[in-house]
Amino acid sequence: MQTNFTPDQLKDPAMASSEKILRTCVHCGFCTATCPTYLLLGDELDSPRGRIYLIKDMLESGKPASPEVVKHIDRCLSCLSCMTTCPSGVHYMHLVDHARAYIEATYRRPWHDRLLRSALANILPYPNRFRLAMGAALLAKPFKGLIGALPVLGHRLQAMIELAPARVPARSPFGQPGAFKAEGERRGRVAILSGCAQPVLKPGFNEAAIRLLNRHGVDVVQPKGEGCCGALVHHMGRDQQGHEFAKRNIDAWIAEMDGEGLDAIVITASGCGTTIKDYGFMFRDDPAYAEKAARVSAIAKDITEYVMSLDLMEPVRETDLVVAYHSACSMQHGQAIRTEPKTLLKKAGFTVKDVPEGHICCGSAGTYNLLQPEIATQLRARKVANIERTKPDLIATGNIGCMTQIGKGTEIPIVHTVELLDWAIGGPMPETLEKAGFQSRLSQPLTIAAG
Repeated sequence: MQTNFTPDQLKDPAMASSEKILRTCVHCGFCTATCPTYLLLGDELDSPRGRIYLIKDMLESGKPASPEVVKHIDRCLSCLSCMTTCPSGVHYMHLVDHARAYIEATYRRPWHDRLLRSALANILPYPNRFRLAMGAALLAKPFKGLIGALPVLGHRLQAMIELAPARVPARSPFGQPGAFKAEGERRGRVAILSGCAQPVLKPGFNEAAIRLLNRHGVDVVQPKGEGCCGALVHHMGRDQQGHEFAKRNIDAWIAEMDGEGLDAIVITASGCGTTIKDYGFMFRDDPAYAEKAARVSAIAKDITEYVMSLDLMEPVRETDLVVAYHSACSMQHGQAIRTEPKTLLKKAGFTVKDVPEGHICCGSAGTYNLLQPEIATQLRARKVANIERTKPDLIATGNIGCMTQIGKGTEIPIVHTVELLDWAIGGPMPETLEKAGFQSRLSQPLTIAAG
């Protein structure tokens, strides 16, 4: 694609990076075949190719973002399916992230949009605030119909209330900074991301990961000072806030790397993993953080990615469970992790089925299902229908957002991949399966011969 940026514009590192990305696009249109919003809406401007044209025009002109551009960029899920499809290697993620930051800096949104986005940015990344918000959502559930009828904001507020869980889990004993020692001979030492929303909604994910790693001889540390990875606000165009979160994590992890050392930074939420692996790019021009951020990104691993290097123990339980594996967009497109989770589940004794149209987003996408509930609901219905076609006993995935989104559209229990792996080799049954009555369906533990 031919570009027409001025030399002064290209002095801005972000603009220079976007200009290089724009020039790699050859207008082929392959991306339109796998873009969820284009499949639903049929509008070229709601495809990656169309958005690339809009972004190019916006950035080259140097003018404030227009309402039309904002509408179509806001509709983008950042699912990155287009990056998997693109034969030219267009790095759409970095381009759309820059566009969102540009929009945030140049466009004044309507008051209700500003209010909602500000609330999300100042609640979701902070676990204590988020816990209080979940409590408020539970109190509001009986009135969600009335709230949904409110003008302007009603449909979005209703979507938030509907996504809230029926109860907020108790705080996890694993949730505080500290070290969790390996069983037997130590084989490695890792840090684990605690995060922001996940420890409130599903603290059992990290509990299962820590048990699994400890059982394989890996020390696990949760450093003091780390928390939200910054992804939620970064993808809303709030770069400064996102970078502040990232810097705190980088400082916490570098202290461990330069102290007792780390073999990996393990992440149980794939949406966070995609962002942390991108810290090196995010801070490439920061003299104080460029080198440190690159070091962090280099050892960031999804939990399944790291466990693959350990040689998973043989299962001690035998089940007849059929698992539909939902690969989060941030996992398959953002991190190119496609086979590892399924390989581990099969080794743990589960029958694994792929989901038809598995490359199409479920509609979660960070805060997307809160900001664009109508499109997100259509995508969820499509995803659930495809999952239910496989007739599984349960669904496994590696991202809290997908779990929350899909779980609201089906009665099939949905659990984290690491919960199943932990359970298969001796951990407790995942709470979701226990509540669904799976205990009565299972065969007795396998008898492992001595020696």
